[in-house]
Amino acid sequence: MKAKTEFSKKIFTGIAIGVVFVTLFACLMVWKTNNLDPLRYLIPAVFAELATATGFYFNKAKEENKIKIEKGSGEYDDRV
Repeated sequence: MKAKTEFSKKIFTGIAIGVVFVTLFACLMVWKTNNLDPLRYLIPAVFAELATATGFYFNKAKEENKIKIEKGSGEYDDRV
């Protein structure tokens, strides 16, 4: 039986795919129009969103790993 993919992984994957798409589209349009202005605003915006999603995802994974370690060592308290 295949494990269900976590929702946070789906969000992260979607944002990463979106960043790749926007970057490729911006590069294509810059090449066609010879105008670098879109790069000034568009690229930093999508990469800032990717950085935010990455930070939240890794923070979530860190907290989950803390719980797993505490459960494994017997120090876990269900009231937390």
